Amino acid sequence: MTGLTAKACSVIEATRKIPRGETVSYGELAMRAGIPGAARFVGNVMATNRFSPLVPCHRVVSSTGIGGYGRDVRRKIELLRLEGAIK
Repeated sequence: MTGLTAKACSVIEATRKIPRGETVSYGELAMRAGIPGAARFVGNVMATNRFSPLVPCHRVVSSTGIGGYGRDVRRKIELLRLEGAIK
């Protein structure tokens, strides 16, 4: 993945491992990527994800709710419903 830092690559790889039908918080993903405490960094990586749908950033949610998704959070909710992650 050219143009990405090693930390960003670790976030992308950890995101690819989130199973269909599951969600993780930004903070949890930071821990899985080996950079605990970097939830905001994870959010920035997700916001600039250019590898969707190979990197399912819609499965990464806020610890207090659904979180953002580009310009259309409704699409994120739709994808999570299709995968059975939310009702």
